[in-house]
Amino acid sequence: MSNARTEPMSIIETRLTHDFHREATSLLADAARRPGVPLPAVAVLRDFLVAQLHHHHESEDDLLWPRLAAADAQVAAGLAGLSEEHEQLDASLDALAAAPAQDDGDRAKLAEAASAVRDLVHRHLEHEEPLLFAALRAHMPAEDWAEFSRQVIATSPMDAAHLLIGFFDLVGDPREVELVLAGLPEPARAAVPLMRAQAETDLRVLRAAS
Repeated sequence: MSNARTEPMSIIETRLTHDFHREATSLLADAARRPGVPLPAVAVLRDFLVAQLHHHHESEDDLLWPRLAAADAQVAAGLAGLSEEHEQLDASLDALAAAPAQDDGDRAKLAEAASAVRDLVHRHLEHEEPLLFAALRAHMPAEDWAEFSRQVIATSPMDAAHLLIGFFDLVGDPREVELVLAGLPEPARAAVPLMRAQAETDLRVLRAAS
C-alpha cells in the first residue's frame, strides 16, 4: 500500500519538504558551476532556496520544536542540538545570499557558497530525520499538525513559489504531492497547473546538460 495512504500527513509533508531541500540544494550547487546555465536563472533559484530554508528553520524553531520538546524531555535535548545546526545553516545561507551572481567570473564563489549549503543541509537532515520522524509519530496529533501546516503556508515566501511545485513533483509520489497541495488556499490551488508548467520550464533550463 502506498505511503500516501499509510503515513500521517506530518511524515508525508516533512519527508517531501526535506527531499525538496536535498534536490534543490544539489541542483543549485551544480547549476552555479555550469557555464551553460544562465546566471539569472541560477540567481532566481538561489534567492528562492535561501528564503525557503530560512522560513523552514524558523517555523521549526519557533512553532514545531517547542511543542515536541514540551512533550518529551529526551526529544527536547535532541532538538536543542538541531537548532544549533540551524544557526550554522543560517550563516551559510547568508553567505550564499551575499555571493555575487552578475557574470561568469562570479560562478566559482557562487558555486562554493552553494556547495557549502548543500553539504550542510544534507548532513543536517541525516541528523534530524530519525529524531523528528519518531517525535512526530509519537507526539503530533493530526489536528495539531494541520494547524502547524496552515501557519507555515500562511507565512511561506511567495517569490518564485512555482519552483516549490516543481521540486515536489521531482521528488514526490504524485499522490503524496496532491495530498500536500490540497492544503493550499483555494486561489493557490487554482493556480497550481500554471505554476507547474512554469516550474517545468525553469527547471529544464537549470538542469540543461547536467
